[in-house]
Amino acid sequence: MALMERVATLVRANLNDLIDKAEEPEKMIKQVILDMQNQLLQVKTQVAIAIADQHLLEKKQKENQEKDAEWVRKAELAVDKKQDDLARAAIERSLSYRALAENFTEQVADQGVQVENLKSALRKLEQKLAEAQAKSDVLIAQHRRARALNKAGDARMSMGGATSASAFDRMKGKVQRSEALSQAKAELTADSMEDRLASLEKQDEVERLLAELKAKRGV
Repeated sequence: MALMERVATLVRANLNDLIDKAEEPEKMIKQVILDMQNQLLQVKTQVAIAIADQHLLEKKQKENQEKDAEWVRKAELAVDKKQDDLARAAIERSLSYRALAENFTEQVADQGVQVENLKSALRKLEQKLAEAQAKSDVLIAQHRRARALNKAGDARMSMGGATSASAFDRMKGKVQRSEALSQAKAELTADSMEDRLASLEKQDEVERLLAELKAKRGV
């Protein structure tokens, strides 16, 4: 993610080195702080978006879990009424919702990792910004004294200024939203051996769950 790369570059930046290499230290430190403030706003926006996406995935997960439980209850009712065909159909429906719920569970876990990574980047950038703001006056004063004592340092700083400025120009950019997690799509192929075996396995599972329901309901 380009945003995370820019944040990492800012966090790694050595403020003392940037000041020493800059032709105009006051402008450089102000630009560094401005860049950090801009990136901080973008990371905060990304954190909010990621958390919102996580809540949406959690909602979908819960909905499918509830549907699974609802169809299990319907299967139990059908067993009580000695309607095995209806019970089998209800079990199949519950299994479909269960599979969807498990898929959303995985997505929720992945999204949680992304949220934590963004939060970590936000905390690091906030710390770096606070450091830069606290050190700005001291660093600038130190630099002024160094220039007054060592004229030769001016030449080195002038040579490094363009490089530092171009490095920070590359840090700027628009925030890019991370790609949304794609939902798994089932691929249907007709009459394959794998599908027939999978169908048999599913029917066995349906029959097993039906038998468990009958035993549970005393039928």
